[in-house]
Amino acid sequence: MNSFWTVVGFTARNKFKGKAFLVTTLIIAVIISIGVNLPYIISQFDTGGDKATNIGYIQSSNENLAEGTATGDSLKAFYEQQENAKLHLVAYPDKGSAEENEKQLKQAIKDNDIKGYLEFGAKTPNGFPEMSYKSEKMMEFSLTENLKGALQLIRQATILQDAGLTDEQVALLNAPIQISTVQISSSEGGAGGKTPAEQGVNMGLIYFIIIFLFMAIITSGQLIASEITAEKSSRVMEILITSVSPLKGMFGKIFGMFTVVLSQVSFFVIVILVNVSLPHNREALSGLNIDLTKIDPLLLAYAIIFFLTGFFLFATLYAAVGSIVSRTEDLGQATMPMTVISLAGFYIAIFSLSAPDSMLVKITSFIPLFSPFVMILRLGLTDVPFWETALSIGLLLVTIYVAVFVSAKIYRTGVLMYGKRPSWKEIRKAMKAYKI
Repeated sequence: MNSFWTVVGFTARNKFKGKAFLVTTLIIAVIISIGVNLPYIISQFDTGGDKATNIGYIQSSNENLAEGTATGDSLKAFYEQQENAKLHLVAYPDKGSAEENEKQLKQAIKDNDIKGYLEFGAKTPNGFPEMSYKSEKMMEFSLTENLKGALQLIRQATILQDAGLTDEQVALLNAPIQISTVQISSSEGGAGGKTPAEQGVNMGLIYFIIIFLFMAIITSGQLIASEITAEKSSRVMEILITSVSPLKGMFGKIFGMFTVVLSQVSFFVIVILVNVSLPHNREALSGLNIDLTKIDPLLLAYAIIFFLTGFFLFATLYAAVGSIVSRTEDLGQATMPMTVISLAGFYIAIFSLSAPDSMLVKITSFIPLFSPFVMILRLGLTDVPFWETALSIGLLLVTIYVAVFVSAKIYRTGVLMYGKRPSWKEIRKAMKAYKI
């Protein structure tokens, strides 16, 4: 047992003292800090972010275009009544001709008085004239949607006013209808239901666990494989393998890297929490009403189980892959299949947040290489029978047992094979000659 902890300590100390590891950790921490504070940083450079966008229109004196003037005036009055309106309409006098009017509005754009202008045409059957918004920017979809929404409300108010409804009747007609959502359990003895606040907190926890697991797998997997390959290429492995059994050596490296990755990711979490607690970020999050006390303890327990089992399964496979590679240059190609599998599980879980009960999610929640990502998604967002959860965990544990046995055999064989990467036939032959 002492040799196991010796390998753990050696692996952890070797990584913690490495300059590359420390520099990479600090660079990632800086990137995380910039990402968390990016909205605030952008707001400091956006001097006009809180100002309304000025839009020009012509106050026509021509009777044929008077309808456009009325529409422009209605929009101007509508936005002036709104608090913190994003748009502000500016009226310009009629110059007598379309060419002069357009020249006047274009000059206003050059002078930065307006960002664009509305141009009115013939009246349409919906009661409004034809309208075009012209500006120097492309794809002003959000602005035009804002204008269309305002016009819709103006037309609705006009129709209600012409219908002779009282203010109380109009208020009653416009009053929003509230429908609350509650997640229930259809099984006997199931939970009474989850409120929207509890569902939101659970979804946040699931999102965090999936990303946390993916980061831990990718980081630790590459570290474990590269550590074994480096020791093998430097012939240090020949000394270690004579004093430590293959099983203890492999698990010692896995546990040592688990300590390193857990420390690294925990450091990143602390960096995130520190940045989130800054005054400008704390004010932005205060309106979200996040209550961590609403986290389901059972879901948290399942999250820990699937995180540990998923990490251990992938780490074991990465150790086996790293042991059959003699040169670090070949490591990326050798670990590519494991990286692709972990990416597939991650993407299935992330892109299924809106459809956690799809057939793809149900099937992959029982596939051990995907279940650490996908089953935790189902547990948080749907009602999963206990037998399905137990079956998924059982299959995962059986797969880990098989992976440990096979990986230890590969590890014992691969670390002593040098030169080109051995074929599967050579590995199977060597595995039969050695016992764990």
